[in-house]
Amino acid sequence: MYKRILVPIDGSPTSDRGLEEAIVIARMTGGSIRLLHVLDELVFASGFETGATYMTTVLPALRQRSERILAAGRERVAAAAVAVETQPVECFARRPSDVIVEQATQWPADLIVLGTHGRRGVNRLMLGSDAEQVLRMAPVPVLLVRLSEIAGGVAAGSTTAAASGVAKVSAAPA
Repeated sequence: MYKRILVPIDGSPTSDRGLEEAIVIARMTGGSIRLLHVLDELVFASGFETGATYMTTVLPALRQRSERILAAGRERVAAAAVAVETQPVECFARRPSDVIVEQATQWPADLIVLGTHGRRGVNRLMLGSDAEQVLRMAPVPVLLVRLSEIAGGVAAGSTTAAASGVAKVSAAPA
């Protein structure tokens, strides 16, 4: 079943919710989790800093943030008594979705669990969706986990996706 679960995380509440669901699945299946943080270097380049400033200040700060995100995720998974490993990946001029699919193939993962904002309409058109691209390109099943919305804020869904209706599952195309 799902013994090798790849979980891309970025420190957001959405990715935290995906991690929660992955932990539940790993505990049920006796599986392990690989946490992946994709550092998209171009997202943080403003074009106003010099190359030297970028290399000596900006990039090291981004790498430290990546390590903090992975360390926090590793702590959460280990506290649940699930085997865990981490993988930071820098993706210069590549879409994070491409990196996630590549990592799922190389590891190799049995399942990808990914938090998603569930954007629709113009927001999806303008912002794009890495989750959707992963869903379309992944060589393994993908579990997309959304946060449940409540009046005046956002709350995490229940710990079982099927009961809460916050998750969507799709097998990769054959």
